[in-house]
Amino acid sequence: MKIVVAITGASGAIYAQRLLKKIYDLKSDVEVAVVFSSNAQDIWTYELKASWNENDYGVKVFDRKDFNAPFASGSSRYELMIVVPCSMGTLARISQGISDDLITRTADVMLKERRKLVVVPRETPYSLVHLRNMTTLTEMGAIIVPATPSFYRCPTTIEEVVDTVIDRVMSVSNLREEDSSWGEGIRLMKS
Repeated sequence: MKIVVAITGASGAIYAQRLLKKIYDLKSDVEVAVVFSSNAQDIWTYELKASWNENDYGVKVFDRKDFNAPFASGSSRYELMIVVPCSMGTLARISQGISDDLITRTADVMLKERRKLVVVPRETPYSLVHLRNMTTLTEMGAIIVPATPSFYRCPTTIEEVVDTVIDRVMSVSNLREEDSSWGEGIRLMKS
C-alpha cells in the first residue's frame, strides 16, 4: 500500500510521530511519503524536543511545493492520505478545493479519485466555520477523526493517550485493527 502522511503546523506533532512509528513498526508492505506544511517541522522540533529525521521512520519526504511528486496526480497508485495533525487553515483549503501546495493538491486528488482521505483536526473549541468545513469534507467522502483521546483503556502516559487516537486512525485507514474496543476487558464500577 502507498500512503501519504501530511503534517501541518497545528499543535500535536506527537500524533504524527506516533502514527509514523506505528506504521514503521508494522514492517509490512507500506510505502510512506511525508509532506510538511511550511512551519510543521518547526512545530515538530519545538513540541517533541527533537529534530525531524526521516531515517527514523523509513519514509521519503517531499517538499510542499513539489507538484511533480507522484501523488499530486490522479494516475498515481497512492491509496490513502492522512493529514495529522490538521490545522483548521489546511482543513478549510481542502474543503474548498484550494490546491495551493502539495498537501492540499494531494487531498484534492484523493477526493476526486474517491480514495481514502483521513483528516485529524487538532483544535478546540470548534467554530461554526470549522464544523461546516468538516461537514463539507465528510460529504465529499473524507473521514474526520478529531484528535480527541479516549480513556477507557486507562492510559498512563502521554503516548498511550495519543495512541487512543492514532489506533483509531489506523483502524479507519485499514492499516490494522484497533488494540481494544469499548467493553473489551473493561469493568465499570457501580455508582
